Order: sequence, then structure tokens, then C-alpha cells
Amino acid sequence: MMQPRESVPESISGIFFAHAAATPEKIALACEGREISYATLAQLVARWSNALAANGVRRGDQIGVILPNNVEFVALILVAADLGAGLVPLSPALPPAVALHSLQAAQARHLVSTSPQLAALRAEPGSDAVHGCWLSIDAAGAGTITLEQLLQAAPADARPLYAGRADDALILTMTSGSTGSPKPIVLTQRTKLNRLRAAVQLYGITAQDRTLAATPLYHSLAERLVLLPLLTGGSAVLMPHFSAQAWLRCVQAQQVSFTIAVSSQLKQIAAHMAQDEHDVSSLRCLVSSSALLENAVKIDLLARFSCDFHECYGASEIAIATNLDGNAARTKLQSVGRPAPGVELRILGENDEQLPSGQAGEIVCKTTMLFGGYFQLPELTRAAMCGEYFRTGDIGKLDEDGYLYFLGRKKDVIISGGINIYPADIEAAIGSHGSVTESAAFAFPDARLGEVVAVALVASDPASFDLRQLRFHCAHALADFQQPRRFFVVEQLPKNSMGKLMKFQLVQTYASSPERE
Repeated sequence: MMQPRESVPESISGIFFAHAAATPEKIALACEGREISYATLAQLVARWSNALAANGVRRGDQIGVILPNNVEFVALILVAADLGAGLVPLSPALPPAVALHSLQAAQARHLVSTSPQLAALRAEPGSDAVHGCWLSIDAAGAGTITLEQLLQAAPADARPLYAGRADDALILTMTSGSTGSPKPIVLTQRTKLNRLRAAVQLYGITAQDRTLAATPLYHSLAERLVLLPLLTGGSAVLMPHFSAQAWLRCVQAQQVSFTIAVSSQLKQIAAHMAQDEHDVSSLRCLVSSSALLENAVKIDLLARFSCDFHECYGASEIAIATNLDGNAARTKLQSVGRPAPGVELRILGENDEQLPSGQAGEIVCKTTMLFGGYFQLPELTRAAMCGEYFRTGDIGKLDEDGYLYFLGRKKDVIISGGINIYPADIEAAIGSHGSVTESAAFAFPDARLGEVVAVALVASDPASFDLRQLRFHCAHALADFQQPRRFFVVEQLPKNSMGKLMKFQLVQTYASSPERE
């Protein structure tokens, strides 16, 4: 990663502007038919940061951002880094009251969005808590200034401010994970840089790479995927929305060489490739993230893609904790790999004792990529740590070679008659049956055993699906105590915008329902 000149402290804006000076004509960002050079993007960022500073945005301020995937969102990340401000990215799909509550929780002073979003938020009681600059990227509105108006006041030859420092908060991401309880996670510029360097080391990223981001920018994955090329001198490709067909077309048209996709996307991509041929020969490295990928899907992807294939495990608080090289570790495909650079893993028992290989317990992680805590929630932050190790809340085990096997969320472990049953084992067995596209195992109340295994599943062909055959398969693939006692055939499993399963919704919906076949 190129370093900025000595007079500029190490920061994201310093590194970006160094690349812009070195390769001004190179394409920095491609999105929706627009190709933006490093020089053009650098000019936009410098003018925007100067204009916001003139309108009262200061180092340490929080800026709310509610935007779709677009050039302006990417530029704003760099603007915040240059100012030393923090971004609070939120989904445009959030109801105005929920969005405003999140902005207040993160103490956002300023807001950037579209005119309709700003008008809806302005109408909410308590919107005056966001009392700074309200900036619209399109049309003017009451109490707002447009981006065009803002930039008119900034000179065309504006210089970067370089006000940001490595320890400044860059992103306050409102994450619910799969728990439904949002928490603002603080990611500093130093944390972001450490995470980018780990990705460079793991996946061999260079200035020649064209990196695709196909998830929403209000999640940390897409932020990482646009910053990664911009801070290594490469080119970023940003998709406004994901579909398997659009992803495959984009890879071919933009000659994408590297990307990290969430596992639910890869399942759709593999299914689409089974029906139509696509040229994906430009891909050098493909990574699966965000949720466990079934072993059968990994094997299918390894057959369909001739590039390097990896799967990573982690969380917003720690980024990549482990990485599996699918080509180099064919006998370990059911694992999620070994610790990434700068990461130490342990498996802890009920009393926080370290467990030996082969025993299941909570996965804890010590890493140079650790988050900066939950914003204004010190007790929650302390509870998330075990000394220097972050408590993931996940259950797993390490084998003798140091490979990690993910078994499920700690809160999702099914305790039946005093025996721990891990949902991942059930889901893997059901996933090996050809009639099921995906499944989720969860606890179902039982008067005698306390809990039994229930499964919600999506049938590959609902018209011909035969639950008796699946029961027979489970009888041979699982132990007696692991046998599912309830099956619920559904059209789709509940997931968030990153494709993560919202298992708590299954419990709420089906834990007191009769079986559906």
C-alpha cells in the first residue's frame, strides 16, 4: 500500500490523494455507466471537504448518510476521512422514525441524503437533534442545501484538508447482526487501514486489480471493497443493486479481478451459472463471507470458477478472523479456515477456560483489526471482551491443524434433554439432500426434553417435495438425539440485507406453530 508523503500523517485521505497524484488519469471508480478518474474523484473530495468545513463540519463530528450505492456515497467516505469526521451510514429502506433514532444514538450532527428522505426525516418529532448541515445530493428542500450549491462555494483547485488522523472514528455502523438489536460499532481510520492491509496480504491485492462491491455501502463489507482499491491504486466497481445476472454481466464487462461476495449471493450466482454460460475468466480471486456456505455449494463454485476461491469468517467488530483457501485445503472445506494475519483464536468453555482441539465452545478472537467499541456504550463494550479477546457469541471448535469449524450462534444452540445440539450439524445434513435449497435449524419447545430440533426449509421443487424422504435421509445422516422433530416448509428464510439469516424471527414465528408439510 503506497504511503503518503512524509508531511502528511498516515490517514485514509493521505494515502488516497497520494495515489491520485501518482495516477491521475487512471479509473478510480466505475458505477452505473460512469467512470471516474482518480483526478476527478480527488477534486470532488477536496472541494466537498472544504465546503463542508466552511459550513460548520468539524473534526470529530458525526455525519449521517442515507444514500443508495452511488459515486457520491463513495466520495463522502473519503470526504469524512479528510475532515476527520465520522459517517453514520443507514439503509434508505429504514422507516424515518427508526432512522432518526439511529442518528440520535450516534449523535449525528449533520445529514446527507436525497431530498425525499430529508423531507421525511424533517417531519419526524425530534429531527432538530440533527442540528447541523442537511445536505441533499439532488433537489433543494426546506432547511437543506444541495450538493451543487455546496460545491459552487468551493474553489475548483481546492486542496485536501488532511485533517483526519488514524485514531479518528471513520464509520459508526449500526449493526444488528442476526440478533435484531442494533448497536453502533465504531471503526477508526486505523482499524480500516489494518483491515485493508490484512486483505492485501491474504488475497494478494495489487494496483492492477479491479474490485467489485455488490452489497450496500451502509454495511462495512462494501465500504471495505471500495476503499481497498482506492488505497492500493486499483479500480473500484460499484453495483447499485445485486442480482446474479447483473453480477455476472458486471464481472465480464468490467473485467473484475477480485471481489468478496456474501454467501447468499454466491448461491444465486452458482444457480444462474448452471443455466447460462458467462465469461468470468477475469476473476483472479473470489471470497465468500458473512454466513456459512454449504459444503456442496463450495464444491460447485470451485468447479465453476477457475480462480482462487476463499471463505472467510468474522464479524463487524473484528472483520476477517479466519480464512479458508478452498483450492489449497480441499479436505477442510467444511471448516472456515485458519486465523488470518494478526489474529489469535481460542475456544472457551462455560467458565472461560481454554478448551483443547476438538471440543466445542465459544469462539474468542484477539486481533489487530478490533473495533473501537460500541459508541457511548462502555458496559456493553466491556461485556463483549474477555481480556484482549472479543467474544464472538459463536460456537465452534478447532481441529489439530488449527482449522476452525463454525457450529452456530451460542444463543442458538439447542439443548435437548441436557445435550447440546449444534444447528450447523443439522443444516449440513439436510443440505446434502438434493430436495432442499437451504435450511435453518432452531429450538422448538418440548415438555419432556425442554427443547427439540425444528427445521425451516426451502424446497428445491415444492411441487414434488417429499418430507418422508427427507426424514429417512436424516435418520441415516444424524444421531438419534439430533433428529428434527418439526419441519416447516417455507418459500424463503428471513434474512437481512446482507443475506444473514434472522433466526430469531423463525423462533418467534414457528416455535408455537403446528408442523407444515
